[in-house]
Amino acid sequence: MKTKKQIKQKLNLVTESFATSLQSIKVNKMRTILSLLGISISIFTVITVFTVINSLERKIAESVESLGSEVVFVQKWPWSFGPDYPWWKYVNRPTPSLKEAKTLKKQLQQAEFVVFTVSTSKTIEHQSKSMDNVSVNGVDEGYEKLMNVEIEKGRFFNQNEMINGGQQVVVAHDVETSLFEGNALGKELKLLGRKYQVIGVLQKQGEISFGMLNDRSIILSVNNLKNIIDINSENNNPSILVKAKPEISIFELKDELTAKMRAIRRLRPTIEDDFAINESSLLSNRLDGLFATIGMAAWIIGGFSLLVGGFGIANIMFVSVKERTSIIGIQKALGARNYFILLEFLFEAVFLSILGGIIGLLLVFIITSFASLALDMPLWLQISNIIMAISVSLFIGLISGIIPAYVASRLDPVEAIRK
Repeated sequence: MKTKKQIKQKLNLVTESFATSLQSIKVNKMRTILSLLGISISIFTVITVFTVINSLERKIAESVESLGSEVVFVQKWPWSFGPDYPWWKYVNRPTPSLKEAKTLKKQLQQAEFVVFTVSTSKTIEHQSKSMDNVSVNGVDEGYEKLMNVEIEKGRFFNQNEMINGGQQVVVAHDVETSLFEGNALGKELKLLGRKYQVIGVLQKQGEISFGMLNDRSIILSVNNLKNIIDINSENNNPSILVKAKPEISIFELKDELTAKMRAIRRLRPTIEDDFAINESSLLSNRLDGLFATIGMAAWIIGGFSLLVGGFGIANIMFVSVKERTSIIGIQKALGARNYFILLEFLFEAVFLSILGGIIGLLLVFIITSFASLALDMPLWLQISNIIMAISVSLFIGLISGIIPAYVASRLDPVEAIRK
């Protein structure tokens, strides 16, 4: 029974400490606003940076996933990064060819699709309008299934158009908007002096795209494009895209593909591969490391902002202790324990910090909402960032308030009353 009574008394003291802290915050409105301003700006800065980073990472990850985890790319250059990239080993490699793609299509047992692609940048025209630096993509039969191409209007090429290299073209969203004022189907565009009829319009891709297609793209049959550009030139990025059958793992596909490519190019066992087999996981792993580095840099930069906010709260709390020294003396003379005084000031610091953090989060939410409307890339305020903001605010409040609270709790009651 005595234990329950003691627990109740302690809870009452804690409640009273919290109430006293709230009263102090209400009385000193200007000081409270200044304290909140510092920590709010700090949390706003840090969480905004992480919200942008996380949103960018999510958007890029979605773009990388659109390449397909079951798709591999036979190319001249491996997807690798860093200062030690041995470019001299790859510079003299031959580029993948349409002939090699056709051979692979016949010989590969574990592939569902084998598609040859090229990509270059050209100027396209429609009547008196023109559009520069448009991604011109030549694709082989099966590309739309391999890459899950989504058509918003019209259709994709049929088999006859693909094989015979007809004068048809599929355009992306921005091409339709810029050249055709939102109505491209059935109209003609001109590429390198040749006219093509628009038969389809792609769905909007967004600003970030790791695939061949973006919103400034057009697609033609590679059998048509080979008549007007050199599809074997490295400048036109020739690639062979291979997708595994549903029951085949990516490792099995890569093993068979490597063996077939070596046989096609007649490489002796002692000679290294003169081609690269790339997959989206290579990009994902590199991007994970990149964003981890960016996140660390964000913490370092944001840490200074949080430090300023923490110093602001600590300074306000020291001023508060000094102003309430005589009140602390009276409280102690009436029997208040040291921990009661400590909790009173610590609660005040933590409450100010968390309230500032919540205001900072509200600012982030408002700014990112407006930015998402203005930008083509949505910004997500994730639950993890909200939890992080509250946790960091709590931590700053504890660290900033512990020393002023300790100083207040150790005051001598007689000396305190005299001040």
